[in-house]
Amino acid sequence: MTTDDARHRGTGSADDAVVTLRTGTAGDITAVLALWAAAGAHRTTTDDAPSVAALIGRDGDALLIAEIDGQMVGTLIAAFDGWRGNMYRLAVLGHVRRRGIATALVAEGERRMRARGCRRVTALVVDGDEHAADFWTGVRYVPYAMERYVHTLEPASRSPQDG
Repeated sequence: MTTDDARHRGTGSADDAVVTLRTGTAGDITAVLALWAAAGAHRTTTDDAPSVAALIGRDGDALLIAEIDGQMVGTLIAAFDGWRGNMYRLAVLGHVRRRGIATALVAEGERRMRARGCRRVTALVVDGDEHAADFWTGVRYVPYAMERYVHTLEPASRSPQDG
């Protein structure tokens, strides 16, 4: 696979099509947010255009897009902060699941992070999402006994001199 134009042939039925993987851009933000909703992804505080734009601005290779015939069918955020890689927002539309798209996205995310020196990757999965847990264990990720604590920060709306 190449970085920006990877191709993967599905492994499902006779309607297999070539899946193209590419890097997401600012022009994809609206479609990415719509895909997450359509795929039934658990909504989070950062499911908005400014947050996705900030991701793209900070790490231009982190957002991966899967397409079939030019139509977005899947996404993955594969981000590396210099210490650990994290995978978020693996989402594939229901009508194209079980064709290897999620596996191809994960493989490409791992490839990109490995090329940047990443040695360990965490996949964030919503507690109780058995389908997601089954997928991640199927691609050799193991559950890790650790609790996650989250604090949502309010956006910085004013500078300190505004008092």
